[in-house]
Amino acid sequence: MLERVGASGMRRLTAVEYAATVRDLLGVDVDAALLLPEDWRQPFDNDYTTQVASQALIEGAELLGSDVAELALASPTSRDMIVGCVPADVADAECFRSFITSFGRRALRRSLTEDEITRYVGLVAEATESDDFYAAVDVALRMFLQHPEFLYRVELGTPVTDAPGVFRLGDHEIASRLSYFLWGSTPSEELLDLADAGNLHTAEQIATTAEAMLTDDRARARVGRFHALWLGYEQLPHAPALADAMQAETQALIDRVIFEQALPWQELLRAEQTYIDATLAEHYGLPAPASAGWVDYGSSGRQGLLSHGSFLSAMAKVDDSSPTKRGILIRTRMMCQDIPPPPPNVDVDNTEPPEGVCKEEFYRETHAQGGCAACHALMDPIGLGLENYDHRGAYRTVEQDDPSCAISGQGSLDGTAFSGPAELADLLVDTGTLNACVARQLYRFAMGRSELEPVDDAFIDALVAQVGTAADFDFGPMMVQFVADEAFSLRREETAEEGT
Repeated sequence: MLERVGASGMRRLTAVEYAATVRDLLGVDVDAALLLPEDWRQPFDNDYTTQVASQALIEGAELLGSDVAELALASPTSRDMIVGCVPADVADAECFRSFITSFGRRALRRSLTEDEITRYVGLVAEATESDDFYAAVDVALRMFLQHPEFLYRVELGTPVTDAPGVFRLGDHEIASRLSYFLWGSTPSEELLDLADAGNLHTAEQIATTAEAMLTDDRARARVGRFHALWLGYEQLPHAPALADAMQAETQALIDRVIFEQALPWQELLRAEQTYIDATLAEHYGLPAPASAGWVDYGSSGRQGLLSHGSFLSAMAKVDDSSPTKRGILIRTRMMCQDIPPPPPNVDVDNTEPPEGVCKEEFYRETHAQGGCAACHALMDPIGLGLENYDHRGAYRTVEQDDPSCAISGQGSLDGTAFSGPAELADLLVDTGTLNACVARQLYRFAMGRSELEPVDDAFIDALVAQVGTAADFDFGPMMVQFVADEAFSLRREETAEEGT
C-alpha cells in the first residue's frame, strides 16, 4: 500500500471551486475567474504544480472577499441565515462568537481553536465603532475568505511509522479530499460532523460516505465537469443557444448512464439515444422533439458521446475541423498515449492545403512525407474518419471551403478501418485501453497533478485490477473504490524537485 502513495502539495481552490464554495457557504454567485489567477488546463484545471503564489492572487482574493461579503450581507434574510442568530444589541459578543464558531468551521473546513475564536471575536469592536453589528460580520467574512486555509487545501497529517515522508491524513483532511473530489466544493455540515466524530477513518466509513455523496446533485455536476475537462469541451466557441444545448445533451447522457441507470461507463460511447431540443435537432438533422427530451439516433450514423457536438467541437481550428487535432485528442485523452510535440519550426495553426488541393488529399499525402510522417500516421487517420462532421458537429458530405471536394469519411485506428463516431467508439471499446485510461485521467483529476510517477502508476494499476482491463465497468463504483483505497487517506511529502 505504501508503495502507491502519491506526492501531494498544497492545493489552491480553482476559480470554479472557489465559486462553488462561496455558493455553498453563503448562497452567493460570483465569477471568480475574473479576479483569480488563470487556472491552466492540462487538461484539468486543478494542477497544483502550476499554482504559483503571486501578488495577483493576493489582490484578487481581497477584491473577491469584499465583493462576496457585500453580496452575502445585502439583505436581512441572507445575513440572518449566515450569522445564525439575531444580535441583542450592536455589540452582542455571544451572538458574534456563535457566528465565528459555526462559519469559521465551514470556511476553514475544521473546528477553530479557542485562541482563534477569541481573536476573531475581538472584531466585535468594529460593530461598536460603526454602531452596526453587521459591520463586524463583514470584516470577519472578508478575513475568512482571504485566510490561507480557505484559499488552499492544507494537508499535514501525522507521520506513518517506518515510512519516511508518508503521512496519514486526519478525518477533516479526508473530508476535504472527498468533498472537493466528489463535489468540487467545501464539506457540508454533515461531512464535518462525521469528521468531528472520527467517522472518516476506515475504508468502510469512507466508502459508505462516498456512496451517499454521489447521490447529491453536486456529484453529477462534478462528474460532468471531469468529462468536459478531460475531453476538451468545457468551453464551446458557439452561440449561447447552441453551446448550451450541446452541454445539456452531454450532461444528460452522463447523468443517465452513471447516475440514473447505473449503466457501464462504456454506454457513454454506445448510446443509441440522445437528449436534444429543437436547436440541436435542426443542427444535427434529426426530427425535432416537442420539447427537450430523448430521441433515437435512427439511421443518422451517430452513436454516443463521440457524436455529440460538444465532443466534435473540441480541438477544432477557428472555422473548421482538424483531423490532426482530433487524432491527438483520441490518442492522448482517450487512449493515454504520448504524442511527441511538433518541431519548433512548424506552425501547426497554418498547415492548410494549397488552393486546388482537397483537404483530405493534403492530409493523406503531404502529411505522410518527411520527418513528421510517423506521428501524423498515428493521428490523421483517426481524424479523417470523423471528417463528415464539421467543427460544430454538423454532418456534411463535402469540404467546407471547396464543395468540389467530397469527404470519404474513411479513417482507421491502428490499421482497422472505420467511418464516423459510432464505428470509432466501438473500436475504442474493443482496444481494451479505455479502462486504464479512464482510471489514469480520474487519478490526475483527483490528485491535482498531471505529471505522474511510478508510485502513481501503482495506485492506478491497483484500481484497474479491481474493474478489469477490458470489461465494462461502472464509473460510480470506480470512484468509491478510488477513495476507499488506503492510499487515498495518505500523502507523500514532495521532494524538493517536485515542489518547484
